[in-house]
Amino acid sequence: MSHPFNLPAPSNLVYFQSDNHNRNLLGCYGHSIVQTPHLDRIAARGARFSNAYAASALCCPARASIATGQYPHQSHLWDNAIVYDGRLPSWMHRLADRGWDVVSIGKLHYRATEDNNGFTDEIIPMHILNQKGGVAMLLRGAGEEQVHIGQWELYLDRSGTGTSYYQDFDRKVTQQAIRWLTENGKRQGKPWVLHVSYPSSHPPFSVPERLFDLYPVEEMPLPPAFAPGDRPEHPAIQYLRKLMDTKELMPDDLQRIAAGYYGLITHLDEQVGEVMATLDTLGLTEDTRVLYTTDHGEMHGSHGLLGKCNLYEGAIAVPLLMAGPGIPEGMVVDEITSHVDLFPTLVESSGVAIDAVDASLPGKSLWPALDGATEQRVGFAEYHAAMSLNGSFMLREGDLKLIYHVDMPCQLFDLAHDPDEVEDLAGRVEMADTVARLETQLRAICNPETVDRQAKADQFAKMGYWGGKAAVLAEGQLVITPPPGIEVENAWR
Repeated sequence: MSHPFNLPAPSNLVYFQSDNHNRNLLGCYGHSIVQTPHLDRIAARGARFSNAYAASALCCPARASIATGQYPHQSHLWDNAIVYDGRLPSWMHRLADRGWDVVSIGKLHYRATEDNNGFTDEIIPMHILNQKGGVAMLLRGAGEEQVHIGQWELYLDRSGTGTSYYQDFDRKVTQQAIRWLTENGKRQGKPWVLHVSYPSSHPPFSVPERLFDLYPVEEMPLPPAFAPGDRPEHPAIQYLRKLMDTKELMPDDLQRIAAGYYGLITHLDEQVGEVMATLDTLGLTEDTRVLYTTDHGEMHGSHGLLGKCNLYEGAIAVPLLMAGPGIPEGMVVDEITSHVDLFPTLVESSGVAIDAVDASLPGKSLWPALDGATEQRVGFAEYHAAMSLNGSFMLREGDLKLIYHVDMPCQLFDLAHDPDEVEDLAGRVEMADTVARLETQLRAICNPETVDRQAKADQFAKMGYWGGKAAVLAEGQLVITPPPGIEVENAWR
């Protein structure tokens, strides 16, 4: 694969990965309330990608796509039970093969450390529970209604002052990152990537009082389209609400959830800041690249939803920041980008183009965009997991966004005039040609019906592997993955 410019010189890299971070909720993305000074510093020192998307709106398939550079319909890694196990090549494998140290600290959400995930070392790794994960999701492969999870009450009950095992684990990740950098950061002769991965800002949205008090509940803005009369209804979203045991959120509930979520994002930002301060102290800042992204977003009440598991912007759009050698300061990249682009981008951060065997991957290196090149690209994402009846697919062209639902009506939004996605244009006669054109582009990427059947067949087979429907039902729904050393029944504490 060739580029009409020189690839960047090799540089060590700290890759910050978070969880569940809505793209709009950073100061550098224009939010006037959430305090994220350390992430904003990364954006000021480098590039901010304004239209980046996850490949799927759930932890494990999203993280698998980052690792492999493949969309779920290519990797067949669909949900939180059929997860990355090291068999597909990852960007970590490729850099390790080139002689780099590729070290991970914290949350990975792959199958197990015993798998060859590509890292040369995994420090306090957090993987799926018992190498099984959320097996209740597999019920959709048998056409069975999935287990109601009651997540609604968990959000409501735990948003406020307090702490959680996730925040405790965040601090352990930061401590280990500081230790590793202090011991290895200035080492000569072998380049490195340090993957620093936090479970925050995943709920519970319970934070220490000093962080909660930064965001007075009564002053918190209400999310867009939270009320029934202000949002479009759709059968896929109605099914999602049903399985979440959804109740209508009251404004005071939403404001309390927002205060807790904003406080948790500031906690996350503080963790990033401590690691960045270590780079400063060690004199490594100018010579080290930094990348920040999350696995997917969080609706936090928009469209009357909490969590993710859909393809609205709140769930599928992600922040993406890069800074360091070869990256212009204060740059904003408006081109549509995807997490699958990180595979070639990270591999080429070694200063060598990706191999021919990887040139057929769907992602495109971000280095040309960082060099000033522009390209009109379409955005794509898909969803086949928890609380979905059928597969859903996103196709974005310019400001137009199609959400195609198998065996259900599609949705169409104009993000330039309707960024909150409250006006569904798909049913308008004058938009019929546009819908057809976007669907044609979608089908050039994959056949939605074929992919939906394959996902369900794989899920049905995996359910059989774990003992069938009765065994999966007996497992129940896994609402949250516990950090290492914590029992699952205590994970929300």
